[in-house]
Amino acid sequence: MPETARRSDALKNREVILQVAHDVLAETPDASLNSIAKRAGVGPGTLYRHFPTREALILEVHRQGIDRLVAAVDETLAAQPPLEALRSWFTTLTGYVRIKHGLGEALNSAAAQEVISASWPPVSAAVGRLLDACVEAGEVRPGLDPVDVIMLLSCLWRTPDTPEGTAQAQRLMDLAIDGFRP
Repeated sequence: MPETARRSDALKNREVILQVAHDVLAETPDASLNSIAKRAGVGPGTLYRHFPTREALILEVHRQGIDRLVAAVDETLAAQPPLEALRSWFTTLTGYVRIKHGLGEALNSAAAQEVISASWPPVSAAVGRLLDACVEAGEVRPGLDPVDVIMLLSCLWRTPDTPEGTAQAQRLMDLAIDGFRP
């Protein structure tokens, strides 16, 4: 097999492993790497070649999730009015952070803290773009600090992942947004 074909297969395997790991870890945060490899349709050796430790896999899943979330801002703004885009984006963030919190100890190492800390600037910038669009539409007042908004809305991912928790999260988001209005 030519070297470029092997590299292409390796990249495809890596992406499949990451997508499956994202889905499996959302369902079962303590899932084994072997179960992830099996569900991805690769052998354990292939998974371990790409991700030598559980932490390495989890950190890459986290990093990719943040990248996808940040990249979704423009698409979300194009599909919805700015205030609805803000709501939708924070709802997606809430689900993602719930997954992260379910991974518990796996995200408490020094390497994990570096990855998590590196996510703050792009997430803050994304929230800033959403807020700017809302300001331009006259839906929120100018001058809101994106980090303050993230901290305020962090209550959303502390609500239970139940229908009642979803309703509570919606009420909390409504309260916060009412405070953002001009």
